[in-house]
Amino acid sequence: MAGPRDPAERCSYRNTNCVERPLRRLFEGLASGVAACPWAFVLVPLLLSGGLGAGFVFLPQRQENDIEGQFTPTWGPAKAERDFVRRHFPTNDSQRFSAARLPTEGAYAALIAVATNGASVLDAAPWAEVLRLNATVHDAEYERLCARTDGGCASPNELLSRWGDAGPQDPRSLRFPVNDSIFLGTALGGVETDGGRVLRARALKLQYYLREDGPEAQDSRQWLEGFLQNISSKVAELRLGSIQVTYFTSLSRQQEFEGITKSVIPLFSVTYFLTITFAIVSCLRLSCIRNNTWLASCGVLSSGLAVLSSFGLLLFCGVPFVVTVANAPFLILGVGVDDMFIMIASWEQSLRKKEKSNVKSLLAETYSEAALSVTITTLTDVLAFFIGTWTAFLSVRSFCLYTGTAFIFCYVYTLTFFGAVLVLNHKREQGNRHWLTCMHVDVGKDQAENSCLYNACCIGSSSRQPSEPEGDHPMNVFFKKYYGPFVTNKWNKVLMVLLYGAYLVGSIYGCTQVREGIDLRNLANDASYVIPYYDDDDKYFSTYGPRVMVAITESVDYWNEAVRLGIESCAQNLENISYVDKNLTESWLRVYTELDKRGLININSKTDFLNNLNILFRARPSFEWDINKTQDEIEASRFFIQTVNVTSAVDEKNLLNELREAAKQCSIPLKVYHPAFIYYDQYLVIVQNTVQNVVVAAGAMLVVSLLLIPNPLCCLWVTFAIASVIVGVAGFMTFWNVNLDSISMINLVICIGFSVDFSAHISYAFVTSGESSANKRAIEALSLLGYPVLQGAVSTILGVVVLAAASTYIFRTFFKIMFLVILFGALHGLVFIPVFLTFFGNFGRSPNTISKELELEKL
Repeated sequence: MAGPRDPAERCSYRNTNCVERPLRRLFEGLASGVAACPWAFVLVPLLLSGGLGAGFVFLPQRQENDIEGQFTPTWGPAKAERDFVRRHFPTNDSQRFSAARLPTEGAYAALIAVATNGASVLDAAPWAEVLRLNATVHDAEYERLCARTDGGCASPNELLSRWGDAGPQDPRSLRFPVNDSIFLGTALGGVETDGGRVLRARALKLQYYLREDGPEAQDSRQWLEGFLQNISSKVAELRLGSIQVTYFTSLSRQQEFEGITKSVIPLFSVTYFLTITFAIVSCLRLSCIRNNTWLASCGVLSSGLAVLSSFGLLLFCGVPFVVTVANAPFLILGVGVDDMFIMIASWEQSLRKKEKSNVKSLLAETYSEAALSVTITTLTDVLAFFIGTWTAFLSVRSFCLYTGTAFIFCYVYTLTFFGAVLVLNHKREQGNRHWLTCMHVDVGKDQAENSCLYNACCIGSSSRQPSEPEGDHPMNVFFKKYYGPFVTNKWNKVLMVLLYGAYLVGSIYGCTQVREGIDLRNLANDASYVIPYYDDDDKYFSTYGPRVMVAITESVDYWNEAVRLGIESCAQNLENISYVDKNLTESWLRVYTELDKRGLININSKTDFLNNLNILFRARPSFEWDINKTQDEIEASRFFIQTVNVTSAVDEKNLLNELREAAKQCSIPLKVYHPAFIYYDQYLVIVQNTVQNVVVAAGAMLVVSLLLIPNPLCCLWVTFAIASVIVGVAGFMTFWNVNLDSISMINLVICIGFSVDFSAHISYAFVTSGESSANKRAIEALSLLGYPVLQGAVSTILGVVVLAAASTYIFRTFFKIMFLVILFGALHGLVFIPVFLTFFGNFGRSPNTISKELELEKL
């Protein structure tokens, strides 16, 4: 019958290892099973991975790379506003097309012609080349498919309608930005004016809209695809000398985004080569028996099996596969190798203890130490990723689901497949078998007569008998004899505290400078044709921003003067926003009211108001498209305001917030909408989602740490490390020109889990140490796990370093933030946390280790 429990083993405010102890016993039991049947634990993961890997046949069907769907909030208000516009203001692009009135971007091809040598695009020579360019695009097929208005194709540029083949007149005959009621702000760019009259213009934009409402939609898409294939060669054939041309279509952004995954595929092989090489070099021994080349290779293979199994399983289950998921294998590889190094370090520590002779005891001790440490880090990583699925961005949700599941498989395969490989490798060593051929190696008695190279390659050991225990690794000796005493020196501790203070100040300052939002150009390859187009558009056409639709969403009594005054007051409030040019508003109600003031019509009764609308429509036909009128009601109407100087993500965020706030304050029910607002909506949730995920995940990390690390104070230090690393990454990513967007948000979710890893390993070793002083415990923790932590950091960086050479923003951003996460995580684990732990002496100790020391003293 069991005796009473030792007080030191009971759960208390200072001892929370009531979960740790059962887990240790569980891992010891698992180790016994793995040691007894190693081949079963090798073959089952291989077969399971092969079966689940068959899910990759569904990959083409599961790919979801729609930019709007993946990189905008699922419940964004602009999507509801777009649905309203579609219901109440249907388009008819075969008869009455208007680009400003589209609920979407439309189907179009765009060209920007920039005059060379600083000339004006309105000069005779550039204008002649613009006409030749237009004639090349405006072919018979375009004539059939073009969006039409007034019986002909919608003009790609209003100046072509005005001047045509006659050539440019005196530019001074043009007023800018409005000429004869026609807005030219999006037609001419780089304009110099004198009193509103055009002196010169550097650029001209041509936009060719096609029908997308009816059966011609598919033909329009094919025309655009043909345009993209042929436009470069056609422009080259024109041999233009006076203008330079960049181009873009409504398909371009999506096609370029879908193509970026292909650019990163070759990097996978480079990554695996680098990681395998590093793992082999790290595990290399000058002995043909103790050489752990196959052990390192199988550790990398274990990570590959985890990717194959997890991705295959989720593809079987129908989980969408988005381009951001392509980052995951790089990350999983680094983490899997990190766990491998922890396992190997613990295994070698067990081998050095002579009382453990049989493989079951060795593996049980290895699992009781390493498996618990790996469990803590894996659980925190998985929790971070699954908490990351609580987001409004589908791209983040898919990435977190795929990566979190892969971490689970990586953990399982480390404890089964890799544990079995450890056993088999040990049996090979015990049998004095060569690492490559597995042939028995005779240990010669005349080793001293042979060279070290001969002894290492052909004899069991160059320095000792193979049956002798392996000595400390040189890096472990470095951490124990040199680095540990260095960081625990009194004056060096002061230096480390000052260094941390500088780190914290820089991080907090960087956090105050964070920029929000994703630039759509970053979804394309650096060498893409869309980048020069975006550059020209920003340089010459950024003065005038979106032409915003303001919709009155309910039926109101327009014939009531008080209601009209209320609408006018709301319009003026919108126009008073700094981003709005009040002189460029287009309102059917203002024109209608002006006709009434002139005494031309009467609009003060319902009947007169509705009946006289035909007079307004004859004067301004386009206004008919702005009123949703039934027989005796106006269900909805709209007017347009012109925004200006929206040149940055901050401007976009402020514009959207100010417009919606002004609409909300209006007594008349209003909605503001532009197709670009679909993407602007990310600004409303990106910070909120990021903070939410970080806070919830950090809380979960604290709970996990309290349950699995047998000391509450140590848990608080781990939680402190989480917060500190997150602040550091968020701050320093600003200095590295990385915005806070859905892509970097993924990486901050990763940051939560990884910030635990390094600190948890060191903290756990510290509180379980049997040394008498805090400094000695810190040195022992560093000597045992300093090198594995360093190996893990280097292996993870090697897993993602090739992404630094990627030609796309998404993958480079992943590298930048992962580099910061690993750098700061390792800095905390190897420098800051060991120093801070020493400040608290016995408060950082496990009650179990204290009780063990007391027992030894009694003996």
